[in-house]
Amino acid sequence: MHNGAIMPIEVRHLVDRGRAHPLVRLTGVLGDESAASARSALLDVLADQPEALVVDVGGLVDPHGLAVTVLRDVFEATRYWPGSRLALCGTTDTATWLPAGWPAWPDQAGAFAALGEPDPDRRISIDLEPDVGAARVAREVITEACHRWERTDLTGNACIVTTELVNNVVAHARTPMRVLLALDDETMSVAVRDSSPVLPRFTGPVAPTSFGGRGLLLINAMTSRWGNLELAGGKVVWARLVPDRTVMPV
Repeated sequence: MHNGAIMPIEVRHLVDRGRAHPLVRLTGVLGDESAASARSALLDVLADQPEALVVDVGGLVDPHGLAVTVLRDVFEATRYWPGSRLALCGTTDTATWLPAGWPAWPDQAGAFAALGEPDPDRRISIDLEPDVGAARVAREVITEACHRWERTDLTGNACIVTTELVNNVVAHARTPMRVLLALDDETMSVAVRDSSPVLPRFTGPVAPTSFGGRGLLLINAMTSRWGNLELAGGKVVWARLVPDRTVMPV
């Protein structure tokens, strides 16, 4: 009940990408179905690996206390990739949101000021079709980025891992893809987003006589961490690389 009338259980999400960081305004009443929709919308924005994300909850009505659970789930799902800094605004009740893992500010200005300006040069994305030349194009972009970032120590592993991820889309998902590359301190991440809901499965070592099946084993050996992010319209498979990670026998 709100202002004497029954409000529909519906949440609208308006995404503003024209700010320093993406801003998502959540408005309406949060119920079970709309909570799932809100979660999906936030993950979709984060799948483009923004440096940070601001969510305005000033227009959100949460009669069942679902918002903290939704935001905590988003926080956990994206903690290792893309690892974006997350901020809430539109609330003065900061204690309520602490379990979600999102710091909160009363207004948008405070949230954006706390996050500061992004460094767009540290995040790169390219869209590719699922053809045999896709991996080569991705390697060229990665090689140039590593040179510009003065991180040529990561070039080889980043190219090998990305080749495996891209070729997996070409061979199995067969959908257009987006290759994402980011540098955060000493760690580089590579990721590939496609429109297939089928997730890669890592089953451990394969027999020496087996044909194929070594792609994920290679990724597991060459990265400090890898995983996938399930989306309403597909998935992202990502990996994080550090300088001292070397190739192990597969």
